[in-house]
Amino acid sequence: MKPEPIVAKVLATPRSWRLWWLAARPRTLTMAATPVIVGTALAWADGAERAWPVAMLALIVALLIQIGTNLHNDAADFERGNDTDERIGPPRVTAAGWATPAAVKRAAMVAFAGAFVAGIYLVTVGGWPILAVGLASMIAGWAYSGGPRPISYTPSGELFVLAFFGVVAVAGSHFLQSKDFSLAAILAGLAVGGPAAAVLLVNNYRDLAGDMAVGRHTLAALIGRGGSQLVYRLLVLLPFVLLGIIAALHSGALLALLALPGALYLSRRLPAAGDAAGLNGLLAGTAKTQLLFGLLLSIGVNL
Repeated sequence: MKPEPIVAKVLATPRSWRLWWLAARPRTLTMAATPVIVGTALAWADGAERAWPVAMLALIVALLIQIGTNLHNDAADFERGNDTDERIGPPRVTAAGWATPAAVKRAAMVAFAGAFVAGIYLVTVGGWPILAVGLASMIAGWAYSGGPRPISYTPSGELFVLAFFGVVAVAGSHFLQSKDFSLAAILAGLAVGGPAAAVLLVNNYRDLAGDMAVGRHTLAALIGRGGSQLVYRLLVLLPFVLLGIIAALHSGALLALLALPGALYLSRRLPAAGDAAGLNGLLAGTAKTQLLFGLLLSIGVNL
């Protein structure tokens, strides 16, 4: 039996494009954009011709896959009973009763279809490696919340994010421009994937009680609050551990050290974040730090 829709008690129902903008979770979209920017910048630093149209299309595809994943997650979590009126995170349009699960799933399919169509041209540019990356990314986006054992209900969610919002996206974007793989791209993928995984960890840390009540065994549920705090610190600081190796290949990468003070500040905040507002603020701050690191790295390697 499907749960009854939850009526929003405080927020007014968003209308038209605002509803779908909220459903797309715009604050998460930088996590899809950052690895594409980094991979492209590294390829240009390695001497690849600057194919701007390819770079822009790759960015669009990444954003569409992320939007499709978010929309599907919105509807699927509601249908599984995971989103309730006790949820302390930002509102979800399906759970709030602002859109039906069927409508949200259709919107997700439109986003995935758009990514597929746009990706056809990218395949003509990059060949079978890009086909493999694109298909794997869309399947993973659906599997995050879909199927008999969704990724988001297991302790492997952070690993999924580290892989697809890090190594796969950076190396794939690099290959599109250079037609080659590089150690720097793989290391940079791990570097930008770390904070992205930390964003998910904060999300699951915040929702820990509700997740455990519905049998959602995330990494936070597996290792507890103390373990989550330690892993969060490691993920947030991982980029700066890897930066020395990246700088050995591209010395300008050291510009990204300007993001270190913010990362150090964030690394100490999770235990004291406290309530929902504090955790939501930490989540947003972590995403911003990933974006700042990625932009500085992208600029630095091309100086």
